[in-house]
Amino acid sequence: MEAVPLLRKLALLSLFSACALAQSAPQKTFVNAGRLLDVKSGRMLTNQQIVIEGDKIVSVGPAAAAPAGATVINLPNSTVLPGLIDAHVHLTGDNTKLGYEELSVSTPREALTGAKNAKITLEAGFTTVRNVGAGGFSDVALRDAINDGDVPGPRMLVSGPPLGITGGHCDDNLLPSEYHHSAEGVADGVEAVQHKVREDIKYGADVIKFCATGGVMSKGDDPNASQYTQEEMRALVADAHRLGRKVAAHAHGAQGVTWASDAGVDSIEHGHLMDDNAIATLKKNGTYLVPTLYLTEWWSENMERMKAPEYLKTKMKMVSAAAEKNAQKAMQAGVKIGMGTDAAVYPHGLNAHELAVYVKLGMTPLQAIQSATVTDAELLGWSDKVGSIEPGMWADIIAVDGDPLQDITTLQHVKFVMKGGQVFKNQAGR
Repeated sequence: MEAVPLLRKLALLSLFSACALAQSAPQKTFVNAGRLLDVKSGRMLTNQQIVIEGDKIVSVGPAAAAPAGATVINLPNSTVLPGLIDAHVHLTGDNTKLGYEELSVSTPREALTGAKNAKITLEAGFTTVRNVGAGGFSDVALRDAINDGDVPGPRMLVSGPPLGITGGHCDDNLLPSEYHHSAEGVADGVEAVQHKVREDIKYGADVIKFCATGGVMSKGDDPNASQYTQEEMRALVADAHRLGRKVAAHAHGAQGVTWASDAGVDSIEHGHLMDDNAIATLKKNGTYLVPTLYLTEWWSENMERMKAPEYLKTKMKMVSAAAEKNAQKAMQAGVKIGMGTDAAVYPHGLNAHELAVYVKLGMTPLQAIQSATVTDAELLGWSDKVGSIEPGMWADIIAVDGDPLQDITTLQHVKFVMKGGQVFKNQAGR
C-alpha cells in the first residue's frame, strides 16, 4: 500500500529536480558578426557566430541558424573584436583636481568618482583594466562593487595605495612640515617595503605598484631621479612575486627604469626619459613597457586651459619632449609593449586614442590592437580569460563600424559592448 505514495514522491522529486536544472542552466546567446577579427592571427573572418553560455564563450564558427527562442544579437555591418584592455588607469581620479585641490578629495569621494569613471571606461570598449594607484583602497572597493553587480564597470585588477619613498612621487608633498603627513604607501628601507607589500595584499591588492623615479603630477620631485635603491626594489619584487602578485613600476628616468627592470618588475609604466641602455635592459629582461603616450598629446593641446600648478606644467613639457621618441626606440628594439593610458591624467573614456599614437610611431594597426588585447592579457596573467574571442574565454566583446585594421581610430567610437555575456551598450547600426 505504501508503494504508490513513494512512487508519487519520487516522481515529484524528479520533476522538481528537472525544473531546478532548467532554471539553473546558463542562458545561451548567439552573436552574429558580419566581420570578426582574430586578434592572434590578424585574420578578418566574415559571417561568424559566437555562441555564449552564461558569461563564457562556448564556440566560434560560421554563422548558422539559432535555436527557436534563443537570444540572438545581429551585428551584420560591424567588426567584432575582444573587449579592449587598459593596463594603466586611475579610475578613482580625475584631472579636475590638481595640485592643492587634491587635498579636498576624501576616500569615499574617490570611490564614487570611480563608479562614474568605471561606466565611462566600459562604454568606451575597455572591458578589463589594471588600476595602478588609488587612495584608501578605494579601487579595491570599486572592484568589489563591480564584481558584485552593484555598479557597471570593467573587470579590475587593482593595486591599492602605491609604494614610494618619503618625499617621492608616491608621497603627498603638498602640506607643510608641521602636519607631519605622509601618504599611506610610503615605506623606506627593506623591512618597511616588505611590510607595505604585505599590507597592500592584506587589504585586497591584486598587483603591487611602486614609484621607482619621481613623477610629473607631484610637487618637489624629479622625474629623472631614482627613488628606491636597488636593494629595496629587489626586496619589494621578491615579496610580491612570492605572494603571487605582479609588480608595476612607475619610472621615467633611465636609471630608475634600468634598476627596476633588473630587480624583476613585470612592467615599467611610462619610461618617458629612458636612454638606449635602459631600453636594452627592458629587452634583455623581457620587461613589458606600458608607455602611456596620448596623455602628452592631450596636455600639449590643453595645457593653457588647465588650472594646473606651474611645477606640473614644467615637468609635463619636459617629459612630452622625449616620450614618443623613446617609446618608438623601444618598439623598434622589440620591447614588449602593453597598452596603457594613465587615464585620469586626462579625461576617462578617451583610452583608445593611445592606439593611434602607437600606429603613428610605426606599429601596424594589428600590432596596436594586439597591445590592448593579447599582450595586455599576458601582462596581467589573464591570457586564459581575456584578450581574444575563443571558446572558454569570458564573453567580453565589442563592435565598431568600419575596419580598425584600415583605420585604428574606429576604436575611438565603439558601438557595442558586452562583458561576461551581458550587453552594456548597443548602438550598432545607428
